[in-house]
Amino acid sequence: MTESFSPHADERSRWRFVCDVLALQLKLLAGNVHNFILIPATLAAALLDLIFKSGTHGARFYRVLEWGRRAEESIGLYSAIDRDRDVVKRDFTLDSVVSQLEEAIVREYENGGTVASMKAAVDSALDLLHR
Repeated sequence: MTESFSPHADERSRWRFVCDVLALQLKLLAGNVHNFILIPATLAAALLDLIFKSGTHGARFYRVLEWGRRAEESIGLYSAIDRDRDVVKRDFTLDSVVSQLEEAIVREYENGGTVASMKAAVDSALDLLHR
């Protein structure tokens, strides 16, 4: 039993992998910015909650924490794994932004734009590396 080989399928899987690597790096950067902001924000909210009581204990702190959770979920660090499981959410997430960008690049490629020549050059370089 022989499998049919499609060079286009191999290119698509290569580009999916490259896109996943680049998207992960962007998400890691966004996660670091998120943490950089969340650390002082939660400390400030906790300090305000200790000094000025407002409603229940820790109300400000837990509001900031909830904001942090929503922000982290929108980054979707592990979505490249979830995509294969059909779990990708189409809300406003970093994945939806990357997906829209990818769709624009694919449209440009299909129309024979400059992205097509860049992709061909990168494909050739990657093929050379594999040899």
